[in-house]
Amino acid sequence: MQLNANDLIDTARYPISTPGPERDAILSRVRGELAARGCAVLKGFLTPAGIAATVAEADGVAENGHRSFSRTNPYFTAEDDSLPATDPRRQYFDRSNAFVPADNFRPDGALRTVFDSTGFDDFVCDCLQQPKDKFFRYADPLADVIVNAAGEGNGFPWHFDTNNFTVTLALQNADRGGAFEYAPMIRTNQNENFDEVAKVLNETSDRVISLALEPGDLQLFKGRYSLHRVSPLEGPTPRYVAIFSYVEEPGMVGSVERTRQLYGRTLPIHHERAGRRADALVD
Repeated sequence: MQLNANDLIDTARYPISTPGPERDAILSRVRGELAARGCAVLKGFLTPAGIAATVAEADGVAENGHRSFSRTNPYFTAEDDSLPATDPRRQYFDRSNAFVPADNFRPDGALRTVFDSTGFDDFVCDCLQQPKDKFFRYADPLADVIVNAAGEGNGFPWHFDTNNFTVTLALQNADRGGAFEYAPMIRTNQNENFDEVAKVLNETSDRVISLALEPGDLQLFKGRYSLHRVSPLEGPTPRYVAIFSYVEEPGMVGSVERTRQLYGRTLPIHHERAGRRADALVD
């Protein structure tokens, strides 16, 4: 059966493609939250049918997720013993997680039906107040639409995102745990702010916010600038979160090293475009 975006998205509550006062009010709220905290949540963005369809799709491909167990720093960079031992680039944490790469999701599947729905990109762009010439879908064929699938004991330690803007859909929660914690806008293109990052890692920062997301919630997050993590999970139910990614420059893909870490493989495009970024941040 052909999926219809209007059945998956609660367009009565979120008229993303219909100009008017209701859409304007949503934009005003989301923009305010992004400006204040670098994060905004649209509760109940998916309908119950949308939640069911996306969870079923995630269940069907979860076994194709790349499961990795490693120690990483917030920047996913290799050890550099020329740096002081207290530098956050030398602070490594256990990471256990699984990402289902984008090439597992069919064009007519639930997740891409949501992603490709009329007005979705424009709505996200308007929420983020990005100029049209600075807003593009992530061109990475392994990472534009992915699902983070995590089981008991898994967590994702403190890190920054490669892409400037991350849009996530909470699909299914674990039985316990899995809180989303972040330090809003802790760095900029001009300043890595290593001292403040170190405070977060040492658990001495007062900048950390904790969110409890529910299935169907849409989250807009400036993850390239806000340090964040997911706390460990408990219980047999896997946590599924879909991730839609946007960037400020066309044709951007993940770095070779980070792509290999997250997805267990690379494609020729990752090597061809290595080093092409719009900023000079560490990762």
